[in-house]
Amino acid sequence: MRHSNQQTLGEVIREFLKNFGLEEKVTETRISEVWEKVMGQGISKYTQRISLRNKTLTIYLTSPALRQELSYGKTKIIKMINDELGRAAIEDLAFR
Repeated sequence: MRHSNQQTLGEVIREFLKNFGLEEKVTETRISEVWEKVMGQGISKYTQRISLRNKTLTIYLTSPALRQELSYGKTKIIKMINDELGRAAIEDLAFR
């Protein structure tokens, strides 16, 4: 039986990351890994960097044509990434 002041290690780590403003950075790193898995090598090779701010994921791509093409599937991409992460970490997606 857990007492009300006891927390799991996972809860303590999440609280620590949140308190020190690191939660979003850790999520951003995880999303970078998920991006390659979900989108594949073909698209990943055109990805310069990934940025997460206030649940908006910004993907910087080297190909304007690919930016345009991916923007049509924005909702599907958000769902695939969130599903892979196991939580709703992304609410919006922008391509630059």
